[in-house]
Amino acid sequence: MTASTLCRTAAKSRIAAVCAVAVAGTLLLTACGDQTDSASKKESGATATEEAPLADLLPQSVKDKGEIKVGSDIAYPPVEFKDESGKTVGIDPDLGDALGKQLGVKFVFENGTFDTLLTGLRSKRYDLAMSAMTDTKDRQEGVDSETKKKVGEGVDFIDYFTAGVSIYTKKGDDKGISTWSDLCGKKLVVQRGTVSHDLAKAESAKCGSKGKIAVQAFDNDLEAQTRLRGGGADAGSSDFPVAAYAVKTSGGGKDFQLVGEQVEAAPYGIAVAKGNDELTKAVEAALNAVIKNGEYGKIIDKWGVQAGAVTEAKINGGS
Repeated sequence: MTASTLCRTAAKSRIAAVCAVAVAGTLLLTACGDQTDSASKKESGATATEEAPLADLLPQSVKDKGEIKVGSDIAYPPVEFKDESGKTVGIDPDLGDALGKQLGVKFVFENGTFDTLLTGLRSKRYDLAMSAMTDTKDRQEGVDSETKKKVGEGVDFIDYFTAGVSIYTKKGDDKGISTWSDLCGKKLVVQRGTVSHDLAKAESAKCGSKGKIAVQAFDNDLEAQTRLRGGGADAGSSDFPVAAYAVKTSGGGKDFQLVGEQVEAAPYGIAVAKGNDELTKAVEAALNAVIKNGEYGKIIDKWGVQAGAVTEAKINGGS
């Protein structure tokens, strides 16, 4: 999740919005996650068929498992969230289902806080991270966006969407805020580790005599919205699709309003650990396939985020 036209990134700048995770591929057994018998999964190793035409592109270890574990902060509607029945739904789960059908494996979304997802990739807890994460050079290179120090090996991204960062306030009470500079001397809520968080810190350093931005960072965006709703802040910031969804749905559309324009437009990327080139290429091919066959467009239309659609997959297209 962030940089801009619709984005959640960790330079948070760590972007419209989301539906139930479907079972991907007829070559998979019915169970998933820890409930799937490991021996059965091995027997179900993916093989290219008409239903899963790109299965042979996957690493053998993934074929044997029959699933791809996806780290995701599942509290970011409409990109990924839990519906009233507790199911994981949204843009990313729908897209994961479509990709899984191409590859003959199931995309299993596992919940984690946003700022720990890349660590989970490095430790091999996840195969992918897919969570409205903005593709940035710093993330690609494993560099801390604030200190510019090397903190990890970095990741590769398969870019699948474009988003920007937005500011929102309580409805009817914009506090005179329409630009990022208007936030100086005010209280802002964000999700920790996102592009919005990074933008807020960078803007605050430029405030001078107007006073720094009092940035309150939370584990997820829903917690930030709750603080703003309760009067504990002047404004909030998140990727445009998320902000727009909150404005539309929170309190029946009576809680929040968008202010100003989107900034920091940048691609969302599916993150893969460095060196896992075979998996990266397989996911890139699957994404291009669902763009070409129209499944991608259906998902984008379903969630009303057409402005962020891409026409082809790109690897490490962020700057």
